[in-house]
Amino acid sequence: LGIAGKYASLRDAYASIDKAIEHASTHLSVAVDLRWMDTSRIIRENVDDVMAEEGLHALIIPGGFGDRGVEGKIACAEHARTHGLPFLGICLGFQCAVIEFARNALGIIEAHSTEFTDPGEHAVISELPEQKRIEGLGGSMRLGAQDVAITEGSLASWLYRGRTSVRERFRHRYEVEPRMIEALEAEGLIFSGRHPEHPIMQVLELPQAVHPYYVAAQFHPELTSRPLRPQPMFMGLL
Repeated sequence: LGIAGKYASLRDAYASIDKAIEHASTHLSVAVDLRWMDTSRIIRENVDDVMAEEGLHALIIPGGFGDRGVEGKIACAEHARTHGLPFLGICLGFQCAVIEFARNALGIIEAHSTEFTDPGEHAVISELPEQKRIEGLGGSMRLGAQDVAITEGSLASWLYRGRTSVRERFRHRYEVEPRMIEALEAEGLIFSGRHPEHPIMQVLELPQAVHPYYVAAQFHPELTSRPLRPQPMFMGLL
């Protein structure tokens, strides 16, 4: 199981993810060999070789801040999507999956996030609605528990045992650009988790007819995992 992040050399940064994997693997009685991958050393041109060298059966792209290693994460998301590698994206990993899909499935080569650059009309990730009028970001991040509406019949709904509403913990200030949602969906990306009232996308997936397990969450699922109640997205991945 690869963990492709920019803080791979400081594994305490991913302690909650490590524990969530432990909870799920113990419940399923499987041994997990973690492979820590520094995405600042990965580019689109070498990602296939890196993945082959690691011999991965599944991949997690965790959260993070800043532009270092982001292109590596996007390359890893593309590899997972196009090679049928079971994939879980978390927070920035969710956003990188959207950027990658926009670039390579929609053909928007300059697609990016306003967190890292000024992509102009090609922004597919931008500030949350309540932050767009705030000049100094300061404490503007969306934090803590929030409700997520889950689409009936989706993979996400199956993971959560048929529930149509779940409560998960967030830590972000960027979202899928609302004007891009329709185009992304038209090309086959499924947003199966949303804010109950606003057009804020919170879970994405691909149909299992085209990929065995491609799921990402804007929230941090690892933060709600417990030893006797492993988190559903990690259970699904393993």
